[in-house]
Amino acid sequence: MKLLIRNLAHSTTEEELKILFDEYGTVQSCDLVLDKVSAESKGFAFVEMPKSGEAKAAMKNLNGKNIANNKIRVKKAEDKKVHLYGRKNKITVDSDEVSDTSKR
Repeated sequence: MKLLIRNLAHSTTEEELKILFDEYGTVQSCDLVLDKVSAESKGFAFVEMPKSGEAKAAMKNLNGKNIANNKIRVKKAEDKKVHLYGRKNKITVDSDEVSDTSKR
């Protein structure tokens, strides 16, 4: 299960997040989102835990917890959706169902 962690202190590192979530089970991946220009944290991250029970326990216990003077928010990450607009209709699909035609 992929989790979204928001309201992180900009000083929080991926290693600190991994240690925090490891208390509730196996962490498959931990991705702190960084600004492309400054390489500083944007204040949110994604943590993936393969066992949903462990992920739910982490969500329940860490949501609202004060970490580095910030009250973090932890929730299940939503699947990324892509909106395609036609002449009359709007179609929403999962991002992995859309191929990039600009590279053809």
